[in-house]
Amino acid sequence: MAGNAGNGEHESGIACEAGTHSPEACKRVDSGITRVFGLLGKRWTGLVVSVLLQHPVHFADLRRAIPGISERMLSDRLTELGAAGLVVREVDEGPPLRVAYRLTEAGAALEPALKELGLWAEAYLPEG
Repeated sequence: MAGNAGNGEHESGIACEAGTHSPEACKRVDSGITRVFGLLGKRWTGLVVSVLLQHPVHFADLRRAIPGISERMLSDRLTELGAAGLVVREVDEGPPLRVAYRLTEAGAALEPALKELGLWAEAYLPEG
């Protein structure tokens, strides 16, 4: 989008009038960014994806890897990620029966972006 900066569109994808910063100048955010943060901006979702980037994980191990997340919330986030095509649920008939989750190709493709966000956080967000 850098090539569009001269026509009133910032690199962020926000269309603005040249040289102004009024509320009317910035009409809307990029629809792709809206969709990304609509899904990944929910509490716990990024952490779930981050753990799954390493390898497929059983539900109980995933819950232990993310301190503070409830079983219900983890289940909800996995369901949302599955509906978005980022995670698949695999059942190991056992015994005992165990359920593991892994990223799809689309989910694994988030790795470079998440690594960059982690580097950015190390540089610019103080630990707190």
